Amino acid sequence: MDILASIRSVLHPLHREGVKFVALFAIATLILFLIWRPLGWLGVVLTVWCAYFFRDPPRATPSRDGLVISPADGKVVDTSLAVPPAELGLGEAPRPRISIFMSVFDVHVNRMPVTATIDRISYRPGKFLNAADDKASDDNERNSLRLVLDDGRDLGVVQIAGLVARRIVCDVGPGQKLTAGTRFGIIRFGSRLDVYLPEGVAPLVAVGQRAIAGETVLADFASTEGARLATVG
Repeated sequence: MDILASIRSVLHPLHREGVKFVALFAIATLILFLIWRPLGWLGVVLTVWCAYFFRDPPRATPSRDGLVISPADGKVVDTSLAVPPAELGLGEAPRPRISIFMSVFDVHVNRMPVTATIDRISYRPGKFLNAADDKASDDNERNSLRLVLDDGRDLGVVQIAGLVARRIVCDVGPGQKLTAGTRFGIIRFGSRLDVYLPEGVAPLVAVGQRAIAGETVLADFASTEGARLATVG
């Protein structure tokens, strides 16, 4: 029973975006087995990886008011001040920005960082530079969401395509009110999420830190702590 429990602990539901891809990989694998068995086993490995990429594990989201929760799994690559994309309507003043890079091995399901109403969504085509590069925030294809909290404060969440990513999926629309941790989209296959905090709110994560969507606290409106630094070792 312990072995079965261990297996179940690493098996997660598949996001619906991945069903067709896993099916295509599986069909291709069968064809490869007919052509040459070693190629078929390579297809098996790729099919397993595809299912792993589209995994959608459950998350335990902190529910206290004022917390900003990570919308993505991945590595924090930037916590500097930056001007939000113009299409968000957040003004031209720099805001604290937290950028999270998702590699092809991270969970790519995106979750709401706060309980808020979606004020606007704006898609902009662009390039497909390496999503870990700061230029990706300005030049790459992106989908931007402006979120408004009940107290009137706002923040921005930007889904950014990457070097391999060619599809940004957003399953929500303007006017919807969603709770923190709710799934709102996915990006295929390797990408970046930027979160623009309200002015004066300091990031509580540091560059190099790993973030978990729906669980890691990125910021706290009630905190008086300054921006964090980290030692990598």
